[in-house]
Amino acid sequence: MHAARPFLVLFMGEAADAARLRSATAGMPDLTLEPADYDPAAPERLEPRLRASLPDAAVIGPNLPNPLNLARHLRQVSPRTQIVFLLPPERIDRLRASLPFVPNLGASWTVSTEAAPENIAAVLREAASAARERANMETLFGRINLQLAAGARTAEGQLRRTQLAMSERYLATLLSQSPDAFIAIGEEGSLIAWNEAARHLLGIGSDEAIGLPAVQLFPEQSREEIAHLIEAARGDEIIRHREIPLRTEGDKVLVHGEISLAPIHDESGRVASVSMTVRDITARRRAEEELRQLNQTLAQRIAEAVAEREQAEEALRQAQKMEALGQLTGGIAHDFNNMLAVVIGSLDLLTRRIGTDPRARRYVDAATEGARRAATLTQRLLAFARQQPLNPEPIEVNKLVAGMSDLLAHSLGSDIRLETVLAGGLWRTYADPNQLESALLNLAVNARDAMPDGGRLTIETQNAFLDARYAAAHLGVAEGQYVLVAVTDTGTGIPPEVLGKVFDPFFTTKEVGKGTGLGLSQVYGFVKQTGGHVKIYSEPGQGTTVKIYLPRYVAAETEADQEEASSELPSGELEEVVLVVEDEPAVRRFSVDALTELGYRVLEADGAKAALRLIDAHPEIALLFTDIVMPDVNGQKLAKEARLRRPDLKVLFTTGYTRNAVVHNGVLDPGVELIAKPFTINELAARVRAVLDSR
Repeated sequence: MHAARPFLVLFMGEAADAARLRSATAGMPDLTLEPADYDPAAPERLEPRLRASLPDAAVIGPNLPNPLNLARHLRQVSPRTQIVFLLPPERIDRLRASLPFVPNLGASWTVSTEAAPENIAAVLREAASAARERANMETLFGRINLQLAAGARTAEGQLRRTQLAMSERYLATLLSQSPDAFIAIGEEGSLIAWNEAARHLLGIGSDEAIGLPAVQLFPEQSREEIAHLIEAARGDEIIRHREIPLRTEGDKVLVHGEISLAPIHDESGRVASVSMTVRDITARRRAEEELRQLNQTLAQRIAEAVAEREQAEEALRQAQKMEALGQLTGGIAHDFNNMLAVVIGSLDLLTRRIGTDPRARRYVDAATEGARRAATLTQRLLAFARQQPLNPEPIEVNKLVAGMSDLLAHSLGSDIRLETVLAGGLWRTYADPNQLESALLNLAVNARDAMPDGGRLTIETQNAFLDARYAAAHLGVAEGQYVLVAVTDTGTGIPPEVLGKVFDPFFTTKEVGKGTGLGLSQVYGFVKQTGGHVKIYSEPGQGTTVKIYLPRYVAAETEADQEEASSELPSGELEEVVLVVEDEPAVRRFSVDALTELGYRVLEADGAKAALRLIDAHPEIALLFTDIVMPDVNGQKLAKEARLRRPDLKVLFTTGYTRNAVVHNGVLDPGVELIAKPFTINELAARVRAVLDSR
């Protein structure tokens, strides 16, 4: 027979403790003690040594940090190795109380550093023998010998032990994998064991926490309540689902917890310890709080959503109403322009022939004044309908407002003080300067009428940005940069029930005969046609502010040459031939008579076909003066065909309606010359002369 292999015992600890163990085992030839190089920061370095020798026992010295963690690691690598804790007397009791709750370490050995050498040697021999017996049991021969030696054991007992071992493994796995924290509390509320979740949730740093009061794991304001709950559990009471703060910062709870406690009984039925389960319910509490706040504000948010929807629907209805009114007024203005062109032109020609009869001249002047007022009305209608022909150009708004100061002061009168607040570094805009001046004058006159006892009118300019939120709340407004012109008065203000109608054409609160109700509608149409936005704010008894937002102009700066107006009426010569093309007979007769009166030789045609025949027959024609809106072939197509035959031919368009081929979005196409109906003989003379003299 072979001699038995000596027991192998590894020691992990300081050199002084290793020397003491060697002294204690000096008379034991069947036991070999070897030191192990253990690094707490890198415990995995010990694994090759353990697997190479499979020691019967391992001694963990008293000065190693976290001895339970080291013991767990040793058991994972070498399950048969028996663990012996060499500890001072004051630490042994706390460790022994914790071992039953630590998976796979319940049968570990403990020995005091103050024990006699022979006692230490006996513990080491007994532990090593237990390891050797366990190894023998794992072989078939060992199991047979064990069964022969213990004939009294029954199959039922073996089954119970197997089931018990399986249950222990299941329990250990559940405890280690559970997201909830489990801690075991011994006598007097001391901490004796915990799982991995408790280490993270409750901040248990090391095994040195064994024996400390469990209440110290919780915030100060919760400790008294938890102490009462532990005492109740020790009195055999089960406590479930109590909410407590787990982590706080001042009065603010950072982590919410829910604890349950239950007594653990020993074999005699006495309560030996207390089990506490701790669950992190912060996410649940946060969700419950959000739901509570959601329910509290639900009615308010529903009301706000309904109000926003009603506001959007009202804005849509207002936009649809303004569009319908624009189409109606645009069509009316177009027909009026054709009629007024004949009336105004005929009166101009009559004025040149009536001589010096004062009564006749008075009648003609009165008729002319009425026709011009009617023409102004149609222009305002076209402006509201966004069908007024615009001639936009880059504008320095500060210069324009400053240049209007005298005109505005004269229009306001002495009882109203005019103030201007002009922003430095103001952007330029791209708009029709005449229409902008007209809009500001209309606003000033309206403000004057709202201040019968005098007051103050302020015109302010500044750069502005309308963001996406504002644009979404105002139908038809584009997000971006704008030049803002604000006109503010200190007048009577506008009541809320009237405020929504102020831009409607012909709506006025003035007495009959005191206004047409087209001033603000003209401003509205001009601003919208320019791509801008107009907003009015008013408070009864406090005053009114009208804000005009015009899009910022970012193209390269150019200087427009301003020609000085001449007081003399430009005339033509007989060798300058003008071809007039107009499908309305009355308008055509006036145009022919007016141009003849101005000294030009005039040919006429009622449509494109006749006009092209005349162009082919008369190469001396210098100017094609054509209406745009005509049946069959419009004026733009006629001009294109005529220039294919005569590239040098000058063209002047006329129209009373801007939805046509040469005006897009209210703006003339580049290089197009246009005179809008109705026009006076002076306007016609200046425009024809300018086109003929252009290069």
